[in-house]
Amino acid sequence: MRDRLGKPLIVRSAYRSSEHNRAVGGVPASKHMLGTAFDIAMANHDPEAFEAAARAVGFRGFGTYPRSGFMHIHLGPGRRWGEPFPPRPVPFAEETPLARERLADSRTMKGGGAAGAATIGAAGVEIAQQTLTEAQGSIQSLIPYLDTMRWVFIGLALAGIAVAIYARLDDWKRGRR
Repeated sequence: MRDRLGKPLIVRSAYRSSEHNRAVGGVPASKHMLGTAFDIAMANHDPEAFEAAARAVGFRGFGTYPRSGFMHIHLGPGRRWGEPFPPRPVPFAEETPLARERLADSRTMKGGGAAGAATIGAAGVEIAQQTLTEAQGSIQSLIPYLDTMRWVFIGLALAGIAVAIYARLDDWKRGRR
């Protein structure tokens, strides 16, 4: 299914022991206890496209839980239950293929030689740029607090130095050196 959908599957639940199934409120004859059922998050999937892909690979049972954000699929008898997922106001943005996937399909790589090396170098630069952009995005929110954090760390360092000096003076007074 992952290959068919081209996106990761976020599995919320798969095989369950009978004890765990009871603890989570599963039905007594749950397909989860046979290892033939899965609860998959719909955060990164269109539910209709997901169900079509699941049917294409052999799943026949579908339970929809839009409030909890997942779809139950199983290999047992065909049945359907639950509320439909509401339509999304904005469709999913198309995911761009990873640099390594684009490289594998490129004519340059298939030709090899210096052009292939140049393509790999360009992909390395692209990956570095993506990594730096993501890192910058996560650090960006901390910038207003950097000055405060610097003074907190300076204060902690000074407190540590003061404790060390106090301990040395105390040892010296007691003649422990």
